[in-house]
Amino acid sequence: MFHVKQRLDRGPESTLLVSRETTERLEHFVDLLLQWNKTINLISRKDEADIWPRHINDALQLIRFCPDIPEPMVDLGSGAGFPGLVLAIATQSHVDLIESDHRKSAFLREAIRITGAHATVHTARIDTVVLPKVRIVTARALAPLGVLIGLARPFLTDDGFLLAPKGATAASELTSARTKWHMSVQAAPSITSADATILKISEVRRVGQNI
Repeated sequence: MFHVKQRLDRGPESTLLVSRETTERLEHFVDLLLQWNKTINLISRKDEADIWPRHINDALQLIRFCPDIPEPMVDLGSGAGFPGLVLAIATQSHVDLIESDHRKSAFLREAIRITGAHATVHTARIDTVVLPKVRIVTARALAPLGVLIGLARPFLTDDGFLLAPKGATAASELTSARTKWHMSVQAAPSITSADATILKISEVRRVGQNI
């Protein structure tokens, strides 16, 4: 079980409780990200000072929805590695990271090298990638939920689920998505943002589809 420490600072001491070794690997990841962020737009410059609570913890909190880790995952639109690469670092799961931007993919590969994470980068559009199906697909700030479900579904096993952190638009996105998809939804408040929600989407089928 992961808990937030009482003191939420801006550095590594603010991270959710993980092992010292994992924290050190996350520190290497953050150092590299901040270095590359000088020339590549990985995260907003205004977020750099709050990278631990805003980005690292935001990714780590998804572990509470994955009781059987380590197990393979697929992360869509991985960008700077949130949440997929952080989960790979923290859980020892193998994560397939799909990112179409070549410069961001180069960053992800270097981050994998220095952290020793079990991850593979696929530099391609999501809809062109074919991988073995997994139980867990993650995506953060990639697309509206109705679109995101369509992107995630080909990667999911029948008993699989999509983990999608969403902001203040979560309720409206769910309403819109339900016009296209039947689904089972579990929603939990984010522990890193009062306006955010973690959606766990499973048992997905298209509206009008009987099976």
